[in-house]
Amino acid sequence: MRMWVYIVRRAVLVLPVVIGVLTVLFVLVSSLSTVVRVCSYGPPSGTQTPCTSTVPCPADPSQLCPNPVYQSAVNSLGLNQPIFVQWAIFVGNALTFQWGYVSQSSTLGTGLGGLGLPALHEQTVTSVLAIFLPYTIELVLFAFLITLLVVFPILRRATAHPGHAADHTARVLTLLGYGIPLVFLGSFALFGAANALGGASSASPICPRDSTFLDFFGSWPQPPCAPLYGTANLNPVGFPSWLVGGYHSTPTGFPTVDAVLNGNGWLALDTLLRMAVPALLLAFVAIAAVLRSVRFTSPRPVDLGFLRAARARGLPESRVLTRHTSRYTISQILSSYWAALFMVLAFLPLVESVFNLWGVGRLYVYAIVGRPQDWDFGIIFGTLLAGALIVLLVSFTLDVLRAYADPRFRLEGEGTVTRFPRGSPDLFTPVRSVVGVEEAATPAEKAIFQPRLAR
Repeated sequence: MRMWVYIVRRAVLVLPVVIGVLTVLFVLVSSLSTVVRVCSYGPPSGTQTPCTSTVPCPADPSQLCPNPVYQSAVNSLGLNQPIFVQWAIFVGNALTFQWGYVSQSSTLGTGLGGLGLPALHEQTVTSVLAIFLPYTIELVLFAFLITLLVVFPILRRATAHPGHAADHTARVLTLLGYGIPLVFLGSFALFGAANALGGASSASPICPRDSTFLDFFGSWPQPPCAPLYGTANLNPVGFPSWLVGGYHSTPTGFPTVDAVLNGNGWLALDTLLRMAVPALLLAFVAIAAVLRSVRFTSPRPVDLGFLRAARARGLPESRVLTRHTSRYTISQILSSYWAALFMVLAFLPLVESVFNLWGVGRLYVYAIVGRPQDWDFGIIFGTLLAGALIVLLVSFTLDVLRAYADPRFRLEGEGTVTRFPRGSPDLFTPVRSVVGVEEAATPAEKAIFQPRLAR
């Protein structure tokens, strides 16, 4: 099969999955009352609120009359239509990124509660997510880079030499990642990083006006360190004009990229420093997820015929590791990164809240501040929908990358992907699809390895 055909087929298979995810979210949204759905998804109405079905009558304020804003929102959302029509409207709005508006009665909508954010009730959910999502994406990419740098050498060595030190190291890291609660580890890591620079209450080596604790707490240096930004183009809050309100960097939204584009290279380094400890924590659970997934799906020695064949040809061990085992290890990591992504997304609200980072995880926490009737369900379900779409996109990308990297894959023929099945009864399955090995194991190789496998 040609590679582009494989990509198109995988893309077509993603569509029913997207519809299934949207259907699940629709069922969850439908469990809310009509008033809550109108308040969360209805368009802004100025001074009038759509969060109540009745309002005092203009002629007689002691009497209640139907709220025209509420009725208009019900009609626009199709909440007075049959359930299948509501589902079609919900799916159409989701696919066109019409995810509703910030609730007027929520903490995010009113701007109260000491969150450090303005009132967002007139903004769409997608525009608010677009402000906070780039920071989270950069943090997750940082964590995945650390994960790859750790798990790749361990799994490569463990694949070539099962049962040795690397294999035991993978087991220990898996137990630690699943055994230590991140809610406690996050606080210890924050104060530990501050103590490493001289103590949480001592003067910062970066900004003497602040303590070292603030070098790791928050997305950017606080206004007492405003001189570090320079003296030109400062807004009233004390941040540069491209850092709107101290939480929204422009023009791209990615903090390090925006710092470089605006000529603040030191701020890009400071941002990476502030991301380092949270990224290590997320990588800690991601490493455990990858190692556990690979260990549960790792092949038995019978499935590693390409390693036996390479060694039988007299290849040095360094080439066996770099040329043969490396690509196989990469394919294993790619197939298990989705599990790491789930773990990272689950812990994002905790990590971003502990380190006071302006990301989607912290936004999600703010959406559930206060009483349940004050929760911002538009932000809640918008965050869930964005996370689901990102997971599907990452899964599709990993499938395509694995088709290139997996030595058991061979894209050929008129519409089939030839696999060499795991656990085949033939111990010497032809290895023509393996990188660097062009023919099946020879009878001499069988004579060498058959007695060893029998033992």
